[in-house]
Amino acid sequence: MTATTPRSPKSSPNPPPKPLSGLLAVLVRIERMGNKLPHPFWLFGVLSVVLALASWALSAAGASALNPATDKTVTVHSLVSGEGLRMMIDDAVTNYATFPPLGTILVVMLGVSVADRAGLLPAMLRAAVARVPAKWLTFTLAFSAMVAHVASDAAYVVLVPLGAMAFKAVGRSPMLGAVVAFVSVSAGYDASPLVTPTDAVLSGLTTAAAQTIDPDYVVTPLSNYFFSIGSSVVLAVVVTVVTEKVIARRVAAMPEEDEAGEASEVGDAGEAGEADQAKEDGGTVDELTLRDDERRGLRRAGLALLVYAALIVAAMIPSGSPLRGDGGSIVQSPVLTGIAVVLAVAFLIVGAVYGRVVGTVRTARDIPDHMAKGLREMAPILVLFFAISQFLAYFKWTGVGEVMAIRGADLLESAGITGPVAFLGVLVVCTVINLLVTSGSAQWALVGPVFVPMFMLLDISPEVTQAVYRIADSCTNAATPMSAYFVMTLGVVQRYRRSAGIGTLLSLTLPLCLAMLVTWTLLFYAWWALGIPLGPGVPVR
Repeated sequence: MTATTPRSPKSSPNPPPKPLSGLLAVLVRIERMGNKLPHPFWLFGVLSVVLALASWALSAAGASALNPATDKTVTVHSLVSGEGLRMMIDDAVTNYATFPPLGTILVVMLGVSVADRAGLLPAMLRAAVARVPAKWLTFTLAFSAMVAHVASDAAYVVLVPLGAMAFKAVGRSPMLGAVVAFVSVSAGYDASPLVTPTDAVLSGLTTAAAQTIDPDYVVTPLSNYFFSIGSSVVLAVVVTVVTEKVIARRVAAMPEEDEAGEASEVGDAGEAGEADQAKEDGGTVDELTLRDDERRGLRRAGLALLVYAALIVAAMIPSGSPLRGDGGSIVQSPVLTGIAVVLAVAFLIVGAVYGRVVGTVRTARDIPDHMAKGLREMAPILVLFFAISQFLAYFKWTGVGEVMAIRGADLLESAGITGPVAFLGVLVVCTVINLLVTSGSAQWALVGPVFVPMFMLLDISPEVTQAVYRIADSCTNAATPMSAYFVMTLGVVQRYRRSAGIGTLLSLTLPLCLAMLVTWTLLFYAWWALGIPLGPGVPVR
């Protein structure tokens, strides 16, 4: 089959309506501005220089604030000083090595890498959509994407083409399936019925920010678990309703002659052309069906997981169990406080069992090999973490963040701004930033050290602030060309519609993104108003 160069969106015979054209023009300007930003590594380097100059000016001006939590006066220390220079050099290695998210994410990914490399995670996703009735396919695909967040960015690579294949298998537009998968993974990125690597990263950054006010405060990866479970179900429902009521109709209304599908190329080409098209699309319908050994592997992996969970529960039953916390506490038990290790072992076990059955884990040596390959993919994050860890250490040492938080809290309190209004402010600010800084960890490292301490001084827990941030960090991910996975999804869509461009994909993702943002925000406010715990032992207020 001859490759065809996609046409520009401007040449499309189906131009977007005027309101969408205006929005696309704004997004183009945002894209241009965002492209001028340096790589996040250098961005935090630039911010460190700005912080040094700001700390010097504020220190010279005698900036200070009274911390009501400790009754101590906080002053700003200048990085542009002998003491500051010594701190930056002497503590650089310690800052990185003790960076809270670093150890947690590495430990979790040791296990996740085994499960992913063994083929367990892709097989689970295929099993979830392989034999689903057509009327349930949209919801199943959307909810599977919520589960797939445990695979981090690998969820995009696996699920977007898989969604297209699944919709094609039931006679629906494969482009629609790709959009559903992309939006569910991207705009719902911080919601999942499982504990994910993102939970580990966010909780580590939140802990670092909270310890500005309370040095002993710890936020665990389970801190938003209940809210995350509820959010994943609600968002899957929203994606389903909006897709069936709006997006499906939009796709159906697109001119048929723009399709790159079977009618123009496969229909007259016979079986050979059909096979070529299937190969170009990334697979065939048969590839959704699991092989016998894969099904057997999933069953045995599931059984291994049940045995593992049962052993942990049995070990925690005795009141004097070492797996319980002080006073027999379950919430403060090593199982929950050390959830990263528990999850890593779980993924390692089920991945090894599955791999042993299907042949992707043949010897004991294969397991550390899979771990190593998985950690190699973490290299860009580890590099970014070095820059972030230094910036946060400087931010804490100078006292600029603490002074800003105290002054900001005083301003909000004097203005009579309560929790609900403050939450909305965080949502708006972070949602806008997310259009440019699509890395959730980078953005939270930037704004968390201000928002978390500020809200703590207003008696709003770090876990609540983090829950609000989850919404802002997710919903606009699928509506910004700054995301590499937006471009990847566009490539998948263009396999089925040659004329598709940025405007085409945005016209399909924007209604979903806006609906998810509004619904998720309302869900949080309802959760907060009802006082439902955000996670184990974490009251919402």
